[in-house]
Amino acid sequence: MISEIFRKPSSLPLDLRFLAGGGEATKLILAREWATHPLGSPAGWPEALKATLSTVLNSPESMILAWGRDDLTFFFNETYFPLLGPRVSWAMGARFDQVWADAWDQAKPIIEDAFTGRSQRFTDMPWKLGTDRGAPDTWFTFSYSRVLDSDGEVAGLFILTNETTERVLADAALRQSEERLRLVIEGARDHVIFTTDPKGVIQSWFAGAEAVLGWSSSEAVGRSLSVIFTEEDRANGVDVREMANAARDGYASDKRWHLRKDGSRVYLNGSMHPLAKDDLGEDRGFIKIARDDTASLRAKEELEELNGTLEQQVAERTADRNRLWQLSSDLMLIASFDGILEAVNPAWTRILGWSEVELIGQPLFSFIHPDDLAHTIAGASAISAGEAYTRFENRYRHKNGSYRDIVWGAGPGDGKIIAVGRDSTHEKANARALAEAEGHLRQSQKMEAVGQLTGGLAHDFNNLLTGVMGNLELLQLRLARGKFDDAERFISSAQGAGRRAASLTQRLLAFSRRQTLDPKPTDVNRLIRDMEDLLRRTVGPTAAIDVVAAPNLWTAMIDATQLESAVLNLCLNARDSMAVAGRLTVQTANELLDAQAARLLDLSAGEYLSICVTDTGAGMSAATIQRAFEPFFTTKPIGEGTGLGLSMIYGFARQSNGQVRIESELGKGTTVCIYLPRYVGDAQAEDEVTEVSSPPAAAGQTVLVVDDEATIRHLIDEVLDEQGYTVIGAADGAAGLKVLQSGARIELLITDVGLPNGLNGRQVADAARVLRPGLKVLFITGYADNAAVGNGHLEPGMELLIKPFTMHALTEKVAEMLRTDLRAPV
Repeated sequence: MISEIFRKPSSLPLDLRFLAGGGEATKLILAREWATHPLGSPAGWPEALKATLSTVLNSPESMILAWGRDDLTFFFNETYFPLLGPRVSWAMGARFDQVWADAWDQAKPIIEDAFTGRSQRFTDMPWKLGTDRGAPDTWFTFSYSRVLDSDGEVAGLFILTNETTERVLADAALRQSEERLRLVIEGARDHVIFTTDPKGVIQSWFAGAEAVLGWSSSEAVGRSLSVIFTEEDRANGVDVREMANAARDGYASDKRWHLRKDGSRVYLNGSMHPLAKDDLGEDRGFIKIARDDTASLRAKEELEELNGTLEQQVAERTADRNRLWQLSSDLMLIASFDGILEAVNPAWTRILGWSEVELIGQPLFSFIHPDDLAHTIAGASAISAGEAYTRFENRYRHKNGSYRDIVWGAGPGDGKIIAVGRDSTHEKANARALAEAEGHLRQSQKMEAVGQLTGGLAHDFNNLLTGVMGNLELLQLRLARGKFDDAERFISSAQGAGRRAASLTQRLLAFSRRQTLDPKPTDVNRLIRDMEDLLRRTVGPTAAIDVVAAPNLWTAMIDATQLESAVLNLCLNARDSMAVAGRLTVQTANELLDAQAARLLDLSAGEYLSICVTDTGAGMSAATIQRAFEPFFTTKPIGEGTGLGLSMIYGFARQSNGQVRIESELGKGTTVCIYLPRYVGDAQAEDEVTEVSSPPAAAGQTVLVVDDEATIRHLIDEVLDEQGYTVIGAADGAAGLKVLQSGARIELLITDVGLPNGLNGRQVADAARVLRPGLKVLFITGYADNAAVGNGHLEPGMELLIKPFTMHALTEKVAEMLRTDLRAPV
């Protein structure tokens, strides 16, 4: 439990209140004798030291402050305590090289680099430490940053550090576990194990399948699973029904004859299960696990045949049963109702190591795992009462002390317990291993998707940043030489790259369903009709466009601008898919989805309207459709598509509680449909747009700007200062609230939504309105998280501006907000 000591500034003298919030760390500082220390009394410490130390003490992250140039003084916060172990009692204010004497040889060159400005971040770096704080082999993630005083001189180092030993060791253990899992699967050579895609095409083929069925992995992968079914089963649709049953029920039993590569038949006893869906909720296919039961089935058939020939002599039947008793690979027993073993077959020796002499006359309960004993005694009691079991599971002790999983069929017979048991130890272990393998596979697929996303994002942003930085560099060179004639061209190029970067960000936010939407009741037919001329001009003369509007189309509650962008993107994709002249159709319709239809679309049952764009182009393969909504995935040549169009449309539809689906066939065209929920009500009337010029700022109006990014604060300061406003800046919410608590005149608060040090922009605005009721607030954010500003429900006098914005848009918004009510300042 965190100590509450020294949390409030009032708990400290006025000249020591910069230590507030440090808790036990503050207590250690106050307990040290500073009179003989090179830094002297804390009250007289430099302001840079006080400010930086206050940040460290109040941070929830594990932090160090090393102060000075030669003999670094060591400070730390409460979160750092566990990393010090017993050193915590004396380390506060001690010299850095004394606190970490056992790691000084490693730390010293990094510290020296940091003092020269070559700061670095280290991830999972190994450190060899003394054993007073734990194991000597440790790993840490940390960074060193310089702290400058008011003269720009290096005064110390700010260090953010976390010990990652536990995770590094866990990752190593996970890699070992994955290797063991691979060996288990490859070693299961008596089990057929393979996976398929949703259509039954084999995707992976393990060693057991090759050993039992004869096909190698290279021969099997890419074939339909129907290849292992007999001709009569394929003719009766058994292979198709098995997949359908597995998809519907989550399990499909498969006990039948199958074909080997050489045409011979093998009896497989197993089941098929659907794989877990991918991250988009799409089916990934099936896994089939089956045991070769040919030998036991033939023995069973032989036994059934013997049972059917009642005319045979009793002696002959007894001899045959004895032969089965002797040859069976399964355990067989006869025991009294009190559990005393009276007969066992030779399989007990092969499977459990016990001889017949060691077993006969012994209570079977003495061989049961202690955790299964009560369960087994209850089962024996039930059999004595006449009950039979088709599947009874417990664990029996091997002679070597290990335990084996046994699945029994048991029941009463001639006043005895008669039971046949199959060793399922390997089967259960393989099932557990396969479940773990699926989990690792899902994680691998997630990381692959993240890699594709970050790779595409880095590629596009690096191109755009090169455009911005290159043009600004050329502009700087020209201005330095006194050449101003090309300045406008370089500025325009840099601004263009910046706008494209902003567009890329919005598309990514759309895909991740994090963009800020402005939904309004919309007449979709009217929206498409109004943009029909734009579509014809954009698509060009090579494609004929038909617009088929459904009569009495329902209203949708959507962001009309985003829907326009989605329809335009679909039409451009359709045009690009048609190498020669073709036809493009935009069609709307009302859709009433019942439970089954809604489930296929991953929607709730109800009323929807659809907007479908159909082309007569090249069409898509099934593999392309499966990846079509992935960000940065494109089939277009390099430079002709970003791969974000369909992902943006998907994100917009899902964020609007709708869905997108693609139907396509190679050579026959494609249809993409957007489904949107119906809004019960009338569409909003078309707005009348009028041009309103912003009046100049009123003299003396003051704006408080709260943003942790100094560059943005300075930009806003510059542009509003030119408009005649007085601007006060604050780097975080706490600093902004101090200004609001003062008597300063404030007409407008501009605050970033995401702020450091515990207070976000919405919390700052709410606190500001408690202090100054009715204060106007303009939120600015580059993240567009609706939840951070009240899920889109802003109070009167509050507005939202999305980064990146132009300075013109900012001044227009500020003038508009201050123009609405020029009341007395608060």
